[in-house]
Amino acid sequence: MKKYILKFLILLITASVAVAQPKVTAEKAGDKINFLINGNLFTSYIFSQHEKYPFFFPVNGPSNASVTSMRNANYPHHSSLFFGCDRVNGGNYWQEGIERGQIMSHRADIIESGSDKAVIENECIWTRPGADAPVRDKRIITVSAPSAGKYQIDFDVTMEMLMDVTIEKTNHSLFSGRIDPDLAVTNGGTMINAEGETGEKGTFGKGSPWIDYYGKRMGKTEGMAIMQHPSNKWYPAPWFTRDYGFFSPTPMYWPENDKNIVLKKGEKVKLRYRVIVHQGDHLQADIAKEFEKYKSE
Repeated sequence: MKKYILKFLILLITASVAVAQPKVTAEKAGDKINFLINGNLFTSYIFSQHEKYPFFFPVNGPSNASVTSMRNANYPHHSSLFFGCDRVNGGNYWQEGIERGQIMSHRADIIESGSDKAVIENECIWTRPGADAPVRDKRIITVSAPSAGKYQIDFDVTMEMLMDVTIEKTNHSLFSGRIDPDLAVTNGGTMINAEGETGEKGTFGKGSPWIDYYGKRMGKTEGMAIMQHPSNKWYPAPWFTRDYGFFSPTPMYWPENDKNIVLKKGEKVKLRYRVIVHQGDHLQADIAKEFEKYKSE
């Protein structure tokens, strides 16, 4: 009898774990891929040929409201959560104006869906009228939900130089997030780096493994952390931060000796970022521990 009771208990435990494990799915819908966690929309990856570059929006937090914002009159080039770069061989692959440069998606494929994670591959070409394309990139995007109240995006990109590439000093570069105004420092939110420095004054220009940005709305605290992996070129890149809600690890704004960054034809630059959307503050979400885990992966 004890043997059968033990087997029954094991089956119950196994079943409860299976139920607790979130199901993450990816579904293509026209020019975007929707990521759902247990059937609820977490984020959409949008790669329309009418957009400046691919980006994520919304990026829904535990409250089911987006922790990021999508452009405004003053900053129409802030598209939620995105990757791009200005001043590349005379082109602009960041700010508004497709004719100045555009990162165009050529392929977006769902690789894995329906388990504890969803994975897509996206191949892009950097192009503008009257000029050869300077860069091709391949992105592997993995979405998961590591624990209750915590959602994760891994953004791994490999940039291949199709010619000699010169990037002039610019604050508009690489992986970036624009937090929703409700969560911004200007509205009572908190921006804090791995060293415990806060706000634009404390974080601007500082090289740090991560920054977490969170605030309170609808009676709940939630936010978004961006981490840069230690294997990245230029790690730890200094952060370009703004109290109104922008943050980005931006190596092109602080080049060594103020020289242009030059990358040779055929050179490949692999960059890895992790985004954690979470409830609570940086201590409740244990962002420091999450980074320790990330850097060992």
